[in-house]
Amino acid sequence: MGTVGVEVVQVVSDRGGRYGYVVKSRQNVYRALRRKGASKSKAARISNAGRTRAGRHRMAVKAARTRRVRRAR
Repeated sequence: MGTVGVEVVQVVSDRGGRYGYVVKSRQNVYRALRRKGASKSKAARISNAGRTRAGRHRMAVKAARTRRVRRAR
């Protein structure tokens, strides 16, 4: 039996960090963002930011602030 799912490949960048890494539990968010046209790095950054409840809360607050600013224009 083979494994079903997406294998995450980690590439080490010259900065010393992991480049292009997406947390396994957030793969569905990454795929949805890619389907909407986000770049790989942007999709990885956004999906990894929502890894914890606090991270998701921070993103929601930022999105609400952005909507308010855009509505005021």
